[in-house]
Amino acid sequence: MVMTAAAAQPPQQPNPLRFDSPRAIRAALLPEEAGEFDLAYQAALKTAAETLSLEQLQATLENWRTIARMTQADPAGHRHLIQQAERGRRTGEPPADSRSWSSLKAELGL
Repeated sequence: MVMTAAAAQPPQQPNPLRFDSPRAIRAALLPEEAGEFDLAYQAALKTAAETLSLEQLQATLENWRTIARMTQADPAGHRHLIQQAERGRRTGEPPADSRSWSSLKAELGL
């Protein structure tokens, strides 16, 4: 009997931070983001069915995979970011601790 290196390797466990499935991505999101994920995923599935192309679906999942990673890295920080963005959309005002691009460039010596 011949054993190859591949046969000697134990099976790899899925990496939870890769979020390899839509279900894993959704589970990693904040509850307030789940509905938005569902809408984006359903729209991408519809586009894939209509165009016979998976490009939009793959791009959508990659976008949400990035959000899932950010969420898992710092859930409280991510929630704060969402709240700031919502406040900005609602009021049209930038966050209180924000700076203008020109002041940031000046601070960095650019």
